[in-house]
Amino acid sequence: MLSNSTRRWLAGLGVAGAFVAASAIPASAADPAVQLALYFPNTTVALGSEGKIETPYVYANEPVVVNNLTVRYDYSGLAGKAKITPEIDGDCTTPAKNVLLCQEHFEVGIDEWGIAGLLNINIAPAAGAKDGDSGDLKVTVSADGVTSASHTATVKIGEGVDLAGGPEVTRSAAPGGSFTAPLAVRNAGETTAKGAVVVFDQDYGIRTSKHYSNCTYVEDWLRTCSFPDLTVAGGETFAATVPYTVAKDAYAPGADYAYHNWMTVAEFDDFTDYLDNHGVSVGKPGTEGPLVLTKQSAVQARSFQADPNPENNWSGMEVKVTGKNGVDLAAIGDSVTGKKGDVVKATVGVRNNGPATLDFGRSGSPVTKIDVTVPTGTTAVEVPDNCMPLNGNDGDWQEPGTPGAKAYRCYPDIFIQAGEEQTVELGLRIDKVVPNATGAVVINAKCECEGFQDDTNKANDAAKLVVNAAPAGGDGGQGGGDGGTLPITGSSTGLIAGIGALLLAAGFGGYVVARRRKTRFVA
Repeated sequence: MLSNSTRRWLAGLGVAGAFVAASAIPASAADPAVQLALYFPNTTVALGSEGKIETPYVYANEPVVVNNLTVRYDYSGLAGKAKITPEIDGDCTTPAKNVLLCQEHFEVGIDEWGIAGLLNINIAPAAGAKDGDSGDLKVTVSADGVTSASHTATVKIGEGVDLAGGPEVTRSAAPGGSFTAPLAVRNAGETTAKGAVVVFDQDYGIRTSKHYSNCTYVEDWLRTCSFPDLTVAGGETFAATVPYTVAKDAYAPGADYAYHNWMTVAEFDDFTDYLDNHGVSVGKPGTEGPLVLTKQSAVQARSFQADPNPENNWSGMEVKVTGKNGVDLAAIGDSVTGKKGDVVKATVGVRNNGPATLDFGRSGSPVTKIDVTVPTGTTAVEVPDNCMPLNGNDGDWQEPGTPGAKAYRCYPDIFIQAGEEQTVELGLRIDKVVPNATGAVVINAKCECEGFQDDTNKANDAAKLVVNAAPAGGDGGQGGGDGGTLPITGSSTGLIAGIGALLLAAGFGGYVVARRRKTRFVA
């Protein structure tokens, strides 16, 4: 079973998945006990650039809809060093010198997973700014009927360095096989780069076979490599060859993807603070000697540096996973007993019989759908939020966790490892004792949506949910087993932000994805 820290990375770009969209949000903010939390990233901007667009990350200790969401930016600590302007004209006013007050004109739903992309600002160097300048940016968020929150970020001004990634590559290997791929960085500008860090975002199936001492890892997944003493003059390129393996339980035939992004040392310091505030670790250093890009120069005194052109920092790799390594998903049923008036707990779900693992982190879609028919004579009175009333062939996303429906569509994680079970628990009230009252649990329902459709054994895609089975009923058609169960009620591990989602959500290096992304705040 994978650790939560590993799953944080595996979620990849699918952090804003369907479960979050289905969160139960109350109609309005009426309880002043609802508290907001706020994070604004530390930011390094390049001299001579147009600056970087950054966003506040706003969280609430419980789901709430607020009116008049307001963000106050006090940049008096940056006078003469940086200028702050709104990304969108009309959202903000300047009530005082070096203060920007921005307000959202529509209702905003906020929960513990947070919201970003609202009331963004552009942070640019001031006319008189110089390399090495820094100062505080105090940000305060408030709204009607909730407790406000503040956060102070550090803004640094540095010389512009244009780091660029190498070309994208394609590789192929079977599950358990090995391959190599280049890691290259080029200075596409004129200013010498003094140090560089590369951050990796890799799918589940892509592993590393060597653990370098200047890189960090979560188990066998490569996360970062740091080259603090590297000096890259304008026009120069440095490269190394990195060995990889394909996981033995990778799905095949298929494709896994990896990306990496180059940052300056100062930008990585900003990003590290951002990761810490979102509860994400870059892992532990390796022990097998350093990864060398080129002969290292002597350490030079350096000030801040920032990349004015982050669009070319990225590089990617597609790994075509060859051979045949499929997945058998099996429905898990249950058999429960009780008297009239009792509320019995039924545990149903899905089990991955392997041999492959399913990773839908890139798309953010659940691995399958779990359709549950409530047995005759019972009423579902306790329903988790990742189960929606089933209307026809679709789940009602507007009513997550609503009791009283005859059938539900429940959603597991976006990742399920070979041998893993994921279950939901329903509280069924027995209104009338009916011997062998039988409902159903069906997975892999056909629909016009993303999800796994290539099950190698469709015979076990259905199981029984039995209440008060007769003695001759055996196990009541229960398809479950003992041990290995990962309950998916409440906070799903698949929604914990991975590095790819955080890079995009942050709009790191000024390359902003102009849409809202959600990343769970970990205090």
